[in-house]
Amino acid sequence: MKHQKVKRFLVFLAIFFFTLAASPAFAGEFGDLKAKINAAREATVLMLKNKDKRGANEQKAITDTANAVSAMLSKMKAPAGKDAKFKDLVDTWNAFKKTRSDELIPMILAGKQEDADKLAGGIQKERFGKMMGIVDELGK
Repeated sequence: MKHQKVKRFLVFLAIFFFTLAASPAFAGEFGDLKAKINAAREATVLMLKNKDKRGANEQKAITDTANAVSAMLSKMKAPAGKDAKFKDLVDTWNAFKKTRSDELIPMILAGKQEDADKLAGGIQKERFGKMMGIVDELGK
């Protein structure tokens, strides 16, 4: 059982790093932002998928990764002519972060796995995809 978890985690890491390397916009400031957003999502996925990964260290990672994205966004400026897109990114991140901290993580920690899976695979997945698309567009 433990071997399967390690194997899944290694496969996940390989896919994660391949995705980062294959991203055409993964350069410069927006590339760094994309990596931070991915890290925030992956910290949540790790906790969601692994009941033994819900302790203080994992909860700290949830907070730290979200804070890193928020801090970076607060220092960034929209590329010329893309103010509305940048605002959409910030708004989407704020909604993603709020739902994650106020709803999703408490569900996970309370053992409400089915509800947490629905939330993570629903609106949170949509928001994540939207953010990745906007970051790619802004990074061009």
